[in-house]
Amino acid sequence: MVLLWSLDVGIWGFNSMSLEIFNRQRTKKINTRLLKQIVGELFAELEIEQAQLGIHLVAAPEMMRLNEKFLRHAGPTDVISFDYSTPRPQIPDPRSQFHGEIFVCVHEAVWQARKFGTSWQSEVVRYVVHGVLHLLGFDDARPGARRKMKREENRRVRELSRRFPLSKL
Repeated sequence: MVLLWSLDVGIWGFNSMSLEIFNRQRTKKINTRLLKQIVGELFAELEIEQAQLGIHLVAAPEMMRLNEKFLRHAGPTDVISFDYSTPRPQIPDPRSQFHGEIFVCVHEAVWQARKFGTSWQSEVVRYVVHGVLHLLGFDDARPGARRKMKREENRRVRELSRRFPLSKL
């Protein structure tokens, strides 16, 4: 496991932000500084004041193991979020604090980008946004909630792609 970025801000847990990015895949070279800036902007847009987040960029075999072990689904998937926060109200609150990890399968991002005619970089950003929305309490298990989450995800990815050159990721 290689720590590529760590950001700790705050004193004694007040207004604290912790972001760590780990890259354990070799499918694509990733600019982790740019990814850190993108996630920082996402936090600002969502008005996230307190967060502890680990983002893991992984290869398909690792994602497949995680998917099978924790979600009991066969094969790899694009993104998995683990929420370690204390219970909170069901309605997503943009100012919520959260503690969790997001696992992003870069191989799946490359595959999905080809399938949907997008870039693998925008897919990676989409998966991070999706994971953060899950950690904020969004759900995609039911059709109505899935549509709401997808609209929010699309809006956030669009905004981030206007602010950052995702092709440089």
